[in-house]
Amino acid sequence: MTFDMKIASVRNLRQNFPRVLAWLQAGEEVVITLRRQRVARLVPWPKKKSNPKPIPDISARLLKVFGQKVLPDETIKAIVDLDRSRA
Repeated sequence: MTFDMKIASVRNLRQNFPRVLAWLQAGEEVVITLRRQRVARLVPWPKKKSNPKPIPDISARLLKVFGQKVLPDETIKAIVDLDRSRA
């Protein structure tokens, strides 16, 4: 048992539950006592670990797929014109 645990009697738990709940939400364990004898231990529910997905490096991917290819201006203009004609 570590020293950073909070202690609350059954009476405190009934009368001051918001305080005990605040301790739990802060990540602290709470020992419940009855007539100064430990009867239970409340532990906070484990928080979900956020596992953010890495942002893909699009420019590196394009470079890997297409290399250093550069389209001529005429080709780009033709592609844009074709796209505009479809809309």
